[in-house]
Amino acid sequence: MSDPAVPTAFASAFAPALASTFGELFPNGVSRYAIGGLFVGLGAAVIYFGTGIIAGASTFLESSLSYVSKLPRFNRPKYLASRDWRVVFTLGIIGGAGLYAVFFQGGIWTTDVQWWRLLFGGVLVGIGTRVGKGCTSGHGVCGTGSVSQTSIVNVLTFMIFAIATAQLVQALGVAP
Repeated sequence: MSDPAVPTAFASAFAPALASTFGELFPNGVSRYAIGGLFVGLGAAVIYFGTGIIAGASTFLESSLSYVSKLPRFNRPKYLASRDWRVVFTLGIIGGAGLYAVFFQGGIWTTDVQWWRLLFGGVLVGIGTRVGKGCTSGHGVCGTGSVSQTSIVNVLTFMIFAIATAQLVQALGVAP
């Protein structure tokens, strides 16, 4: 039989360290992240159950390009049939972030990162979504939620490279 005091002793020994680390990682609490996560998950579920389509942002962008491109890649029948609501969805993502920034963060531009670095980073992310055959929303939210082994491997790869890049940039002393 195990001693019931062992879990209590363990918790009392590690709880202050865990609370301190948790407080440093989330100085404003976790409620806003939990609420945002619930909305993202709910949105992905509604789209999937309503249309049978996995809500990955890179596919939404690719289908939207069918309005301006004649390339067969962007004019697949499944894209043409669903591009109208996909554009509304994509604009909702951008508009929602913009509204949040204006109303809760005091302005649309809330970063000290230079615009050209954001642009270059966005280009690299775009290349990564093609190489990885999807984006973090498709693989991370929908793919891992459906226990796709490919998505789990992709998300682990995203995270490893993101952490390594962040550590390298910090070690090099690169500032915004």
